[in-house]
Amino acid sequence: MKINNIMKKYLVLISFFLVTRFTAFAQDVEMADTMRSEGKIYVVVAVAFISLAILSFYMIRIERKVTKLEKEMKK
Repeated sequence: MKINNIMKKYLVLISFFLVTRFTAFAQDVEMADTMRSEGKIYVVVAVAFISLAILSFYMIRIERKVTKLEKEMKK
């Protein structure tokens, strides 16, 4: 049951990012073209990826703590 809840959360998260990614490609943004030509877009992508990784790690850690507390309360 625990795996299903985590998988649902990640499915929602992945769906959100796919939707936002496709809408971003549909728009013509001059700032993104400028940043891409100057090579700064990679910094933005790296910061976003690191932030997402930290947030995911934090969510998994909190989920484990909550599960542990729930098991202790059932005893």
